[in-house]
Parts: sequence; C-alpha cells; structure tokens
Amino acid sequence: MPFSSLSDPVDLARAQAALEAAWNEVRSPIPDAFDERERTRLTYIVAALVAIAEDEDDLARRAIERYRQSAVA
Repeated sequence: MPFSSLSDPVDLARAQAALEAAWNEVRSPIPDAFDERERTRLTYIVAALVAIAEDEDDLARRAIERYRQSAVA
C-alpha cells in the first residue's frame, strides 16, 4: 500500500485528493487495459511527493509532471 507510510490523517487526505485530481488529468489517453497498473504507478509517485508539496494542488501538479517525465524515460 503506497499510502501506508502516511500516519498523519491530513497528509493521507491530501494524498488521496491529489491522486484523484492527477488521475483525472492523466487517465484519458491511457487504454483501459493499463488503468490499474498506471494508477498504481501514479499512487507511488504521489506518496513519494507528499512531504515536499505545499498543498494538494501542488502535490497533484508535481505528481502529474513526474508521471509524464517517467513515461517518456
């Protein structure tokens, strides 16, 4: 569970909200067959960025950026 390391309920709520926002942004071009794998990958990215993000909007933005960079690499 990527969010299992988050013990603060505020951080957990922020991470979940940012994940939903980021997923809504990146999901459309992804074929349905890859949804679960790609959402899991995005979840790990969000979890890794929680500590450095200013708020959930910043967290979602950073996660989308990292997700897209890692897809190219």
